[in-house]
Amino acid sequence: MVDAAIEVIEEHGLEISVQLIAEHLALPRPVVYRHVGGRAELDALARRRILELLLAELLPALQPDGTLKDAVRGAVGTYLGWIDRHPNLHRFLGDAAPQDGGPATLAGAGREVGGQLADMFAATLARFGIDPARARPMAFGMVGLVDGVVASWRAEPEPVLTTEQVQGILTESVLSLFEGNARSLGVPLQRDSLVADLLIAPDAAPPPAERLR
Repeated sequence: MVDAAIEVIEEHGLEISVQLIAEHLALPRPVVYRHVGGRAELDALARRRILELLLAELLPALQPDGTLKDAVRGAVGTYLGWIDRHPNLHRFLGDAAPQDGGPATLAGAGREVGGQLADMFAATLARFGIDPARARPMAFGMVGLVDGVVASWRAEPEPVLTTEQVQGILTESVLSLFEGNARSLGVPLQRDSLVADLLIAPDAAPPPAERLR
């Protein structure tokens, strides 16, 4: 039933009803009501499932290979690609009322992603002998930047910028945040740094000549 609700949202956007879902399932509406307490409960279940679908694609992209620039561009591209394929699901997540800003909303997705990033940043800072408490504001600052840009862009009736242009802008902006924070903390980080090297303590990393063998 939740999957049917998601299919109806994909097709009809936010203008959905229990009646549409019942018709989609070829069931009488009272049968649907027997399984869920009403539209509010069905909406909550649908949002939880949509969030699971989004995070199933997005979280693996936060465990990247290659350079920092590759990693940032890949994670941003994964998020924007999901929105391109599922615009109505993205709108439905973002349309939750403020009092419903629990885990199954875009705000909840941001907390999940921000928490995972914070853990990664904290581990890296600790390896460089820097207080890992600095990681959380850095991580959530980046998540807030991406959310703000995407929300503004998607709110435009006829967006001027393409997905590729927004991806480029966000990639450069997030990389600038990385580089600026690293510079202020004395971490030897550049956008062409290998992510794997950033996760190794400086005294454990082999010399560059050995890494090339």
